[in-house]
Amino acid sequence: MERKQSFFSSLKEEVVRGLSPARSRRNRSESPSGTGLMRRRGRSNTSSSSSSSSGTAVMSVSRSGIETLPPLREGPDPNGSDSGDPRTDGWVHWLYRSPLSTSPPSYSRSDLRLLLGVLGAPLAPVHVSNGEPLPHLCIKDTPIENSSAHYILQQYLAASGGQKLQSTIQNAYAMGNVKMLAYHVETASSSSKVIKKKNASKTAELGSFVLWQMNPDMWYVELALGDSKIHAGCNGRLVWRHTPWLGAHAAKGPVRPLRRTLQGLDPRTTANMFANARSTGEKKIDGVDCFVLKLCADPHTLKARSEGPAEIIRHVLFGYFSQKTGLLVLLEDSHLTRIQTNGGDAVYWETTINSYLDDYRPVEGIMIAHSGRSGVTLFRFGETAMSHTKTRMEEAWTIEEVAFNVPGLSIDCFIPPAELRFSSVSV
Repeated sequence: MERKQSFFSSLKEEVVRGLSPARSRRNRSESPSGTGLMRRRGRSNTSSSSSSSSGTAVMSVSRSGIETLPPLREGPDPNGSDSGDPRTDGWVHWLYRSPLSTSPPSYSRSDLRLLLGVLGAPLAPVHVSNGEPLPHLCIKDTPIENSSAHYILQQYLAASGGQKLQSTIQNAYAMGNVKMLAYHVETASSSSKVIKKKNASKTAELGSFVLWQMNPDMWYVELALGDSKIHAGCNGRLVWRHTPWLGAHAAKGPVRPLRRTLQGLDPRTTANMFANARSTGEKKIDGVDCFVLKLCADPHTLKARSEGPAEIIRHVLFGYFSQKTGLLVLLEDSHLTRIQTNGGDAVYWETTINSYLDDYRPVEGIMIAHSGRSGVTLFRFGETAMSHTKTRMEEAWTIEEVAFNVPGLSIDCFIPPAELRFSSVSV
């Protein structure tokens, strides 16, 4: 009890002093060691012992030389600005490059950009409004796949703490550690040769993140990894991201939740996300019998998210809910992008992310997953019949602190960067 009170006291002091996401962005040009959100880690080691007992090692954080965070283009980012305007043709330029540099001097930099571009701040496939409660279970005139999905979601909400309790949550805060690794590249050429390259040392980058949320649609995240750092946020109307190599830019398409919040941190958003899903049967995940829900982004949303020569063809999300506990066990999504340049062959990029959730513990009555891991496959194909590139990435995370209804948090903490604030962006 004393530890919890001391946490809220210190958190309130920092909010009062202005160490909020908005203040952090204003101080972006300063050394990250002076950023209040990241500096809290130095004083927040009381829960590290409990996190390490969950089976996932708690990662230490490198504070030296941290820059700033990655973009909301859901895929890799351009490696430099030599291709022209990175907001227009840089995306295509990057996709035509090998995902990882083969030269040792630039390996660390390109690897960090790849990890942050794909795993830093990906979004959910569709828009969801947390202001609306999950529809009541209705069987009449409802397809069995949808009514079954509603039943599964009702059980999930009950297991997560109950819809009544969750409706009292106005804002939330979470802080955790991450460990990211890009370890395998497979390339096939037109000469029918398959070249495999592995990160034999299994060298991983350690980092941390902080996440702030305010209902219904506002969120802000900072993620520091190695010597780089990304910022991403949403003020309810505009989703944006800032990286050291691209600066600030807005995401195309409708406002969507941060995928990281669906990984066991926000049961209400997760349930609302699957409100229009279909039940597709059952499957065993790591020995656990699960119900499977499937959600597909509609064509209108996919078209709104497409930009220039990059066309989003599909984005599918699967949720695996334990039949025994009712909780979310696995989150799997895959999206396919088609790149068509003038006079060239079409190139396809498929990104698949599987996130396993573990160590559920109650926080103020809400069940929160305190650890997990993600496996990512980034697959490029289509230039020729035998040409493809496959990259594997992994992420493990632990949650150190979670708090709800933080005093002093306001909508001013979710203001976009000045260069985007007055831009005309269709959402």
